[in-house]
Amino acid sequence: MTNDTRLIRILSVDDHPLLRSGIAALVDTQPDMRMVGEASNGNEAVQLHRELNPDVTLMDLQMPDMSGLDAMIAIRSEQPSARIIVLTTYSGDVLAQRALKAGAQAYVLKSLVRTEILNTIRVVYGRLESSRSSDWLPLGTRTKRFPRIWRSTRKRRKPTSRTFWQNWAPGTEPTQ
Repeated sequence: MTNDTRLIRILSVDDHPLLRSGIAALVDTQPDMRMVGEASNGNEAVQLHRELNPDVTLMDLQMPDMSGLDAMIAIRSEQPSARIIVLTTYSGDVLAQRALKAGAQAYVLKSLVRTEILNTIRVVYGRLESSRSSDWLPLGTRTKRFPRIWRSTRKRRKPTSRTFWQNWAPGTEPTQ
């Protein structure tokens, strides 16, 4: 099988069963993805990652027993090429920033999981390539390959194209 026809195997790790089932239901609608396992804490995540060797792991950071950050570090120490997407509640979360520095490939806000997780999985897996991340990445997503554009009170960088601002942040064009 070529890389394009192979299913993306996903492991979901979150202590909230409702979020795990929602992600599983979303993944089940995709012909190129399959949920291979679910874990409710970091210890289970490390064990399941060893057993299942998923292509992409979706990891919550705040869980009982072992945190997502500790689990991610343990997983990446055993398998440095592991692809991990961090799920976080808050934009600009310090733990998410630490996770990126520790080797996570991306993070997605939990409020945007329904709309943005599928494209983020494809980008992290390497199936979806874009010459400009701003063509589709939302304000609540960040990958190492495509830095997130922050919406905050800090001074904004000038946009590289007017179309980007019209599509993703209408009404927030920087004044000249």
